[in-house]
Amino acid sequence: MAILRRPRGLSTNHKQLPWEQWQTGQSLREISRLLCQNPGSVHRVLSTNGGIAPQPRSRSSRHLTLAEREKISRGLAVGLSFRRISHRWDALLPR
Repeated sequence: MAILRRPRGLSTNHKQLPWEQWQTGQSLREISRLLCQNPGSVHRVLSTNGGIAPQPRSRSSRHLTLAEREKISRGLAVGLSFRRISHRWDALLPR
């Protein structure tokens, strides 16, 4: 029988809330009570960037988009080679 454990730290959704509360002037203890988390978890999130909220993450323009990866995957599933896929979608992928 597997033992279910609560995940450690803050979820991705909860990591933005401490920054908003910190900017309004709430203490670590108040923020930790709001999130039902240990104050150490909240401190770790806030101290990783020196108390300054990180920039939102975004992919580089050099990476393939989900749609482009899906087209390649479908081409491989049909049995096309990488070369044929690249020639077929060369006009569709302006790089």
